[in-house]
Amino acid sequence: MPNTERSRAQGVAKLIGLYVISVVVALLVSAILIKLTGGPWQKVVSAFFDGAFRRKGRWGLTLTEAAPLLIVALGAIISTRAGLVNIGQEGQVAVGAACMAMVATRGSGPLVLVLALVAGFAGGALWAGLAALLKYWRKVPEVISTLLLVFIASQGTGYMLTRTFWLLDSDPNKPNKVQTSAQLDASTRIGQIRIFGNSFPWSVPVALLLAVVVSVLLYRSVWGFRLTVLGRNARTAQRIGVPVVIAGASALALGGALAGLAGATMLAGGAANYRFTSGFANNVGWEGLLVALVARNRPLVCIPVALLFATLRTGSGFLAATGVERSIVDVARSLLVLALLVPPAVAAIRRRRLSPPAAPVSTDEPVVAAGLGA
Repeated sequence: MPNTERSRAQGVAKLIGLYVISVVVALLVSAILIKLTGGPWQKVVSAFFDGAFRRKGRWGLTLTEAAPLLIVALGAIISTRAGLVNIGQEGQVAVGAACMAMVATRGSGPLVLVLALVAGFAGGALWAGLAALLKYWRKVPEVISTLLLVFIASQGTGYMLTRTFWLLDSDPNKPNKVQTSAQLDASTRIGQIRIFGNSFPWSVPVALLLAVVVSVLLYRSVWGFRLTVLGRNARTAQRIGVPVVIAGASALALGGALAGLAGATMLAGGAANYRFTSGFANNVGWEGLLVALVARNRPLVCIPVALLFATLRTGSGFLAATGVERSIVDVARSLLVLALLVPPAVAAIRRRRLSPPAAPVSTDEPVVAAGLGA
């Protein structure tokens, strides 16, 4: 036991060291690129932290940005646990926000807000459900269908913004050079929490609660165990009584539903001044998927990772004021993301080399059958 604990501690220490080395290398390369383009890298670092935390109201904005990233990541984890690769979160976020806007702009009050959030949840589920239908009906790989549905969602929601029947603001006193929906009424918005001059919506603590709930369900429930078995071996899952089609389709739809909910909470929480616009998702779907990958599909680990990605989003907004070109800012941000993805990849390769092949799962074990039947 002591040797096992010692080896586990050494493995954790090596992983932490690899993270530190990767981030330091990414920062050094970023500093070199900034220096080569004539920018003062010292001012860049200071401006980054000003934009993320130090300036008044900025850390509240960082928390606001982190909430939808966390919700999207939780949905991606659920799909991945069932062995399904959902990479269409960007489209599901857009569809969820559009469905939310359709309901929220046609009424006001807390009840309308609840119904609009449910509409966003259902919209994301429906959009991911199309990929589930194609997979189990026509054998179309979900990694392809979810990706292609992103472009359909972009064009579809863009078309909805050209018709007042759907989403376009019909107020004649507000001519729109950029097509947007009507602004949400003050009573149809998520309330704000104000602390020390910073404000963030109630969706932030809700996202934290969702992370705890998803973690408990995946690791401490029969449903989570069934998804795990399905993700590791669909044939074994079928033999021990797991409804493969229903479980897989529901996991994919639930992942999309959480992405749609993320889009709905973004709109009701103040994104784009409470208006749905073209390109509303703003890469939240893609970055939420990256949060899940960096966190190695662990719901609670997604919390600090989502905060880190939100810091990159809010901090980079202040870098343009230092004279650094926007393209260099994007490159530096991408290098940091890549640095966070390297250690999990190295750890996975190391496990595959050191670990012996897993023993085949027996379907004759009465304990397993009894556990699944509970």
